[in-house]
Amino acid sequence: MSESNQRATPEVAPIPAHVPTQLVVDFDIYNPPGAADDYHLALKKLHDPAVPDIFWTPRNGGHWIATRGDDIYRIFKEYEQFSSRQLTVPLVDHAPLPPIFFDPPEHTGYRALIAPAFMPQAISKLEEKAREMTIELIEGFYSRGECEFVSEFAQHLPIGIFMDMVALPSEDRDYLLGLADKMVRPASSGQKLEALGAIFEYLGVKIAERRANPGDDLISRIVQSKIDGRDLSDQELKGLCGLVLIGGLDTVASAMGFIANFLAGSPAHRKHLIDHPDLTQKAVDELLRRFPVVNQGRQVAHDFEYQGVQMKAGDMIVIPTTLHGLDERKFQNPLEVDFNRPTPIHSTFGNGAHRCPGSFLARVEIKVFLQEWLKRIPDFSLRPGAKAGVHGGVNGTLYHLPLVWDVK
Repeated sequence: MSESNQRATPEVAPIPAHVPTQLVVDFDIYNPPGAADDYHLALKKLHDPAVPDIFWTPRNGGHWIATRGDDIYRIFKEYEQFSSRQLTVPLVDHAPLPPIFFDPPEHTGYRALIAPAFMPQAISKLEEKAREMTIELIEGFYSRGECEFVSEFAQHLPIGIFMDMVALPSEDRDYLLGLADKMVRPASSGQKLEALGAIFEYLGVKIAERRANPGDDLISRIVQSKIDGRDLSDQELKGLCGLVLIGGLDTVASAMGFIANFLAGSPAHRKHLIDHPDLTQKAVDELLRRFPVVNQGRQVAHDFEYQGVQMKAGDMIVIPTTLHGLDERKFQNPLEVDFNRPTPIHSTFGNGAHRCPGSFLARVEIKVFLQEWLKRIPDFSLRPGAKAGVHGGVNGTLYHLPLVWDVK
């Protein structure tokens, strides 16, 4: 979940006294040079031997960036040193929404309220719904021989699944899709904030309705839950319900977009999956390793030395999930997509206590997309003369992908 797109960062912050000159690299993590052409390669440049494994950038208020898989994995897990009370740079004042802005033990109780809805057993029941939606969407535009993948497909699945989980009326779908579009493809950072505000306002109404007339959906279950024997406040309820909705919007829609963009340009990979459907689940894991989108932040909880780097309480450190998946120290030929690669350990969904609770659901959505799309549209490409629309931010975003195919 991100407060804004935060792409325009003209100010350069002063270098703190505890940061040595040799660890300073002027790099805007939200707007890496070359991102419009290849977002992941733009970040991969930070694996240049001349760049320290952990460095300080004066951009976005000044913060550390960890560039290597081992550190990214470890920082995600070590919440005692690297707190989730701030997740983005530059720092913003905000009400701490549970559970993502809380560390254990507070985080644990909140997470337990939503975790059962995302366990494999629960997700298996949603898989058929995802499959029905996927087929319906594809068949809705197949005969045209073209679609704009993000707005006509990738945004619809997370919204549709969320509406099913929380029993929202079908007439609200277009309204939520409009807000999703402003979050994934905002005209400005202000528009993204407005959309976030509208989503929380909408959820507030639904929370009040379920308080008065609960059902057996996820919002009703959350509303009727207690933390340490007390009812949850509206703020807490909005945070939990908002995480379920917003957590899947930017990330799932963009990840699916990057995957579709890759497959559009790689007939060999498409054919390999069509000829070997048993590889689909491994393909999902490999594509998630290769095309992560989240640039997660953590706040240093106390003064200490990490990997020879002196860090101070309050320092921010950004851990780009892309750089774990593309680290040649962790993966042989990391830029290659290899569906036969042993199942990779990566940080695409984070790690430790804050690992994304929706990771099973995201995997199912991508698996179903691959299965049903390739069954119906085995040969497709980027529209001639067009290019994918990509920008950086708290989440790297693929916001425009015009695809074409021959109608059989």
